[in-house]
Amino acid sequence: MDENKKAARKKVVAHGFMMALLIVLFVIFIFPFILVLINVFKNMGDITSDPLALIGAHGFTLQNFPNAMKSMGFWGAFGNSLIVTVTSTVLTLLIAAMAAFVIVRNKWLACTLLFSGMIASMVIPFQVLMIPLVSLYGGVFGVLNHRVTLILMHVGFSLSMATFMFHGAIHTNIPLELEEAAYIDGCTRWQTYWKIVFPLLKPTIATVAIIDAMAFWNDYLLPSLVLGRKELYTIPIATQVFYGAYSTDMGLVMAALLLAMLPILILYLFLQRYIVEGVTSGAVKG
Repeated sequence: MDENKKAARKKVVAHGFMMALLIVLFVIFIFPFILVLINVFKNMGDITSDPLALIGAHGFTLQNFPNAMKSMGFWGAFGNSLIVTVTSTVLTLLIAAMAAFVIVRNKWLACTLLFSGMIASMVIPFQVLMIPLVSLYGGVFGVLNHRVTLILMHVGFSLSMATFMFHGAIHTNIPLELEEAAYIDGCTRWQTYWKIVFPLLKPTIATVAIIDAMAFWNDYLLPSLVLGRKELYTIPIATQVFYGAYSTDMGLVMAALLLAMLPILILYLFLQRYIVEGVTSGAVKG
């Protein structure tokens, strides 16, 4: 009995230590976001003098939001970000899901080589490609400064990871017998995919959607290379107007950052119940 009590006590202590460690890590992770929430309702002087104070010396203010929206041309940048993010995400989902279905259900050499190439391309950092990319598409083809160019680049760079996730989900969670039953009932291959396979991929679709939408919405580097005209700026690029050579109004910066993160945060809250299921759907072969 004493040994059982000692084992139980050790288990409780280990659990308590783990919880304390997780709480500390959570606070460290969430601290920058808390700072944004605290300081977005202060003027620049209060932020500079005491950034950790809950309320500044000059009181609570909402003026940072309209000032930030006016300075950065928020609605124009928001529209550009929305068009680029939604279009890129939808195209990535459709193309990756269909590509993964073809690769899984066909044992062709071309499918194996294509999938192997996609996996290999995932380890190539974007920084290696960005200078040749701009030189080729800007200097040779002259297709920069277009939303379509940015959308196609987003789709191209995200396709490998999305196809990899759909490949695991289809291979693990969708039995071939379901498709064979649909063929026997008279469905074509196209109908089988859209009526049987694609609806069963909902958790993976939600996971890929939130991962890619967050990446596209928050991306600064690629849009800054592709979009040179101010009327095409996405939100991350538009926020650079607040960073001056000699001074930066942090109140406006934090208001702009909060406005920029709200849409993607709302999307995550709607899709969060699918995230874990989608990430683990292809992890274990059943």
